[in-house]
Amino acid sequence: MSATGSSNPEYVNARVRSRRAALFAEEDYRKLVRMGTGEIARYMEETEYSAEMNELGARHSGVDLIEYALNQNLAKHFNDLLEWADGPLHEMIANYLRKFDAWNAKTAIRGVYSGASADDIKTDYIRAGEFGDDLLDQLAAANSVEEIVELLSDTIFEEGLADAYEEYEESDVLVPLENTMDKTFYEHLLDVADGRQAPNTPRGLYVEVLQAEIDFRNIRNALRLSRTGTDLDPDEYYIEGGKLFDEGELQQLVGSFDDLVEHIRESPYGDELSAALTDLNEADSLVSFEQALEAALLEYSDTLSYTYPVSICSALSYILAKEREIENIRAIARGREVGLSVEEIETEMVVL
Repeated sequence: MSATGSSNPEYVNARVRSRRAALFAEEDYRKLVRMGTGEIARYMEETEYSAEMNELGARHSGVDLIEYALNQNLAKHFNDLLEWADGPLHEMIANYLRKFDAWNAKTAIRGVYSGASADDIKTDYIRAGEFGDDLLDQLAAANSVEEIVELLSDTIFEEGLADAYEEYEESDVLVPLENTMDKTFYEHLLDVADGRQAPNTPRGLYVEVLQAEIDFRNIRNALRLSRTGTDLDPDEYYIEGGKLFDEGELQQLVGSFDDLVEHIRESPYGDELSAALTDLNEADSLVSFEQALEAALLEYSDTLSYTYPVSICSALSYILAKEREIENIRAIARGREVGLSVEEIETEMVVL
C-alpha cells in the first residue's frame, strides 16, 4: 500500500493479531535455553522461521545461520506491515522503521572499519527501513568510513556526522558516529507529528508511545553516564522530544546519581520502574535495570494497543514485541555457543 489515501488501522490490526499469536511464548524460551545451537536451529525449522532457515541453511550453519535467519525474518514481517498499511498509518510506520536505516548504516561502518567483505556486510543488514538496495549496496562496497559518511549526506543521518567524523578521525573510535546516528533517528521520530497532538487521536497515541521510548533511551543513557562517572558531555547523548528531561537538565542530574534516580521515581514512569530503581540502588550493574526499561516500554505499548485498538498502537506494540523476540533468540544462541549457563542467558532476556 502507500502513504496516500486514508488510514486502515482495522485491517492492519487484524493482520497484526495473527502475527502476534505466532510469537514465541515463555515455554518456547524455557526449551531453547537448554538446547545446543544445533538443536536451536532444528527447533526454529519447525516454527514460523522455517522458510528462512531452509533458504539459508545451504550457505550457513550454527549461530551464523540463526542470526541471518532472524534478520531476514524480521525484515519480512516489517515489510509486510508497510504493505498492509495505507495513508498516514503507512507514513507513521515507515518513519518508525527508519531505526533499521540506522542499524544498516552502523553495520556498514563497522564492517568497513574492520575490513569485512561487502557480501558479509550485506548479510548482516536488516532490510526493513527506507534505504533502497542501491544505497545499501554502495554502503557495503565503500572503501572507507569517510566514503560511507559521504554516501549518507542525502539522508536524515547527515545531521551531526561531519562533527562526529572529526571525532572519529582524532580517536579512531566509532562511538561518536554510532551515537550520532542513533540520536538522529530518535530525534526524527516525531517528524510526522506536526505541532501539539490531541490525546487519544491516532497521531496523539503515536506521539505518546514514541515519547516514552525517547524518555527511556534518555534514562538509560543518563544512568550509564552517572554510574560510570565519565567525563563525556551528557548533552551529547540527550535526545529531544521526550517529556522526562528538559534540555540542559540532564547535565545537572547526571552529576548526582541519587538525584537522577529520585527524578525518575517522581516521573510518570515511577510506578512501573519503582522495583527496578530499588534494585539498581543495591546492585553494581545496570543490566537488570535496562532490561526492566525494555519490559516497561513493551508493557506500556501493549496497554495502549489494548485500550485503543483502532490506532497505530497495535502495530508499534507488535514491532517492539517482534524485535524483543529476535533479541531473546539471539541472546540464547550466542550464550549457548560460548557456554553460558541458563541463569546467565536469562539475565539477557526480557519475557513478559
